[in-house]
Amino acid sequence: MPSELSPVISASARWLLAAFPPAAGSLNHALAEAQAQHAVTIAAALRYPTPLDAELLGLLGPGGSARLDYVTGADVHAPTAAERLWRTWVDETVVSWAACLLADADLAAVATACLAATHHGTGGIGSARRLTVPSPRDHRAAPLLRHPDLLDPIADLHRGTLLGLLDTTPAAGAPGRR
Repeated sequence: MPSELSPVISASARWLLAAFPPAAGSLNHALAEAQAQHAVTIAAALRYPTPLDAELLGLLGPGGSARLDYVTGADVHAPTAAERLWRTWVDETVVSWAACLLADADLAAVATACLAATHHGTGGIGSARRLTVPSPRDHRAAPLLRHPDLLDPIADLHRGTLLGLLDTTPAAGAPGRR
């Protein structure tokens, strides 16, 4: 993945892990972090598909986590100075799209296939298997991060845009989709 997206990817994955913490244990944390990183990397590549998009991101910034914090109730405490710094690099749309991908492995597979149409290509994300074909171990490591009902308030913020971009329609009666 191009380095110009790294701050957004890092901050957005960090926000997801803080909002939906993994199960206890360092292996669980590592597995959850890998899943969050894959989802955010794919979402960022789709959100900023061209070099110009990535350059504009660097100039204008992503917008921060304020609305995400409000939606999840994380805005009840004042962040420390260090928290404020990394939270400014969180991209609301990227986090919302990543939540959609974490909650729906089929949608994640479609999104991964669509990366070929971006200037990033599919080579920069490595194997997205933990995202597209999560094992029971992946689910146990990140039960909150993979739970569609918990992710819905975040995913709903920009789900329609992602579905339109990927040119997909929700399956009738699929949970968490509108």
